[in-house]
Amino acid sequence: MSKVSLLNQKGEKLESINLSDNVWNIEVNDAVLHNHLVLSLASLRQGTAKTKGRSEISGGGRKPWRQKGTGRARQGSIRATQFRGGATVFGPTPRSYKKKMNKKERRLALLSALTYKNKDKELMVIDNISCESGKTKDFVKILEELKIADKKILIVVSELDEKLILASRNLTNVLILLPDELNTLDVVNSDIMVVEKEAIKLIEEVLK
Repeated sequence: MSKVSLLNQKGEKLESINLSDNVWNIEVNDAVLHNHLVLSLASLRQGTAKTKGRSEISGGGRKPWRQKGTGRARQGSIRATQFRGGATVFGPTPRSYKKKMNKKERRLALLSALTYKNKDKELMVIDNISCESGKTKDFVKILEELKIADKKILIVVSELDEKLILASRNLTNVLILLPDELNTLDVVNSDIMVVEKEAIKLIEEVLK
């Protein structure tokens, strides 16, 4: 089992705790991790881009000039693609970008992401994180004491605290999740992952 330091909110070490190798120290699969990130990013795309084809453009029902005798190229409609205001050739139409991946691969991708966090020393385990005042400036002070205020932070808590949510919701670099909301994209997208001691147990119970 790998070990990690358990800290308090002031960044002081309390003890060392063991992490399950089945969750935090597996043999990573980069291909599956990459595929899951592609899937996650693709699912965020709206897929609403749309251009009009020739059948959807208004006007242009009449031949703009006669076929022969004008010296100009023959044309059938002023809404053809070569005219200003005309249709678009092979333009985008609404579509879904969603991809499929089975549950075992999704789980492996998340475990790979968590393993990288542990190996890259980007995992911080804290006994408890709270902000009694519910004020953003007080929460920023907590992050400064932990020396992570300037990083993109993913915080995993065992239970949601209303005051903690109030204190952090205006910080664009902070995301708070429950263990069952943990996902590969948010883990990889963070610079540092802060996890409560109780949340570590919940994560290991679900993913072991």
